Amino acid sequence: MSKNGQIYRISGPVVTAIGLNAKMYDVVRVGDEGLMGEVIELHGEKAVIQVYEDTSGVRPGEPVTNTGQTLSVQLGPGLLTQIYDGIQRPLPILLEKMGTFITRGVDADGLDQERKWTFEPTAKKGDKVEGGHVVGTVQETETIAHKIMVPPNTSGTIKSIKGGDFTVSETVCVLDDGTEIAMMQRWPVRAPRPYKQKYAPDTPLVTGMRILDFLFPLAKGGAAGIPGPFGSGKTVTQQSLAKFSDAQIVVYIGCGERGNEMTEVLDEFPELIDPNTGKPLMNRTVMIANTSNMPVAAREASVYTGITIAEYFRDMGYDVALMADSTSRWAEAMREISSRLEEMPGEEGYPAYLSSRLAEFYERAGRVETLEGEDGSVTVIGAVSPPGGDISEPVSQGTLRIVKVFWGLDAPLARQRHFPAINWLNSYSLYPQSLDQWFKDNIAADFPEVRTEISSLLQVEAELQEIVQLVGSDALPVDQQLTLEVARMIREYFLQQNAFHEIDAFTGVQQQYLMAKAILTFQSEAKNAIEAGGMLEDVVNVPARSNLMRSRFEENYLDRIEGLVADMTKEIAAAAEEN
Repeated sequence: MSKNGQIYRISGPVVTAIGLNAKMYDVVRVGDEGLMGEVIELHGEKAVIQVYEDTSGVRPGEPVTNTGQTLSVQLGPGLLTQIYDGIQRPLPILLEKMGTFITRGVDADGLDQERKWTFEPTAKKGDKVEGGHVVGTVQETETIAHKIMVPPNTSGTIKSIKGGDFTVSETVCVLDDGTEIAMMQRWPVRAPRPYKQKYAPDTPLVTGMRILDFLFPLAKGGAAGIPGPFGSGKTVTQQSLAKFSDAQIVVYIGCGERGNEMTEVLDEFPELIDPNTGKPLMNRTVMIANTSNMPVAAREASVYTGITIAEYFRDMGYDVALMADSTSRWAEAMREISSRLEEMPGEEGYPAYLSSRLAEFYERAGRVETLEGEDGSVTVIGAVSPPGGDISEPVSQGTLRIVKVFWGLDAPLARQRHFPAINWLNSYSLYPQSLDQWFKDNIAADFPEVRTEISSLLQVEAELQEIVQLVGSDALPVDQQLTLEVARMIREYFLQQNAFHEIDAFTGVQQQYLMAKAILTFQSEAKNAIEAGGMLEDVVNVPARSNLMRSRFEENYLDRIEGLVADMTKEIAAAAEEN
């Protein structure tokens, strides 16, 4: 059978070809225009292909050519600062070639084949190397050194290696068996990249968002889901995570988002300044933009493209944060292709394999020992956009079965202008037990107890609010009225955070701990003052308390907080004595 076949049937992005000698997941060129596609089913001599471009105008009888390769990405210097579509075509290059609208059948390399990079060898002639070993580095951006690795499944002794300026496809190292190593390697997107071993998650990904780090922490190498209705702040939350989390590399996948929303992200990201280095955030970011009006099959590929790039940087020993916004659109792409394939639908029309595909994606997160023997991690944060905010739908439920952190965004909180609008009553994290030792060693010995106390105060407030709605807060005993005041302080002073304020946008974990302790100090001092005969109103309204809350927007708050708490303690004691 020849490598060439012809189109037999077309159903939207799904094309059936006959006479094509192909294997599963072979990349093929469809029709006279050579549209890119991938074989996803084989029935006798019929091959079913999902096409990553628009198929309108294509007709039966046109040729289909098998490239014999699987869907792969190009990995090497030049990935950072780049904006790709779902199949790793650089959007700025496509813009140059065809203007505003992407025409069909256009190819573009993921990496610039002309640009020369300065390669500095770290290995030498005679060294034995195996897959994953670093042979040299390239200073890709001002802040990131790109390590050139031996491709996995390759090993030998270095016969020659040279430094200098090379393009990504030129040979920089030759092994004794004649294997040539260039700075670029290809990797099939559906295959996870190998590593030595996976570690237990025992180090937190510090995000700078108080509600996340303190109440619902995420471990490096963990997976989190952010379900939330339209307008509840998923995208802003993910942008804050990209900007402030202590990951060294960010991979942002805009998967099926609206064009105008993606435009905002593409406009804003290049303007963002990395708070750690003072350099543009794009210096350590790879973006994949696949908007809702782009071909649906490419949306399915974009998630795999992103996670493969993230794993590649993990293999260099970097901590990578991958944002997928949103996995619901990816699932909708699977649903559309599944219905075109006439597969038996599962719940709400999604394919029966939805959960296993979600698991396949999230399981590629992890903190690992790389083949080189270093530590690297990929942390996956997937936004979910359930229709009508109903998280009982299959994508949300499938995600929650897999991830260990659930940051539930809440429309009523967003309407009250409480941001981040993460509901503290139905969100959860399963990592605190494995992270507590880190918090004890690095922040404070009583960190877990303080977290538990803050959480239980919020739970008690929720129960008291039901009574307040019936009889009003004045009918409650004084100690319960004080609990409501303390919980209000937690909400307004601690949980609310302004993502657009230059100081309040990021809070270090040490400062978060001191803020939580300040709230508990207020509670115990106020309780003592009321027992000593002080009036609740006088105790609650001491000026130093307002000063403590307001000052978090000012510089050097961490250095001043203990003095502010001491002032508050004195004023509360004085308020009790007045009575």
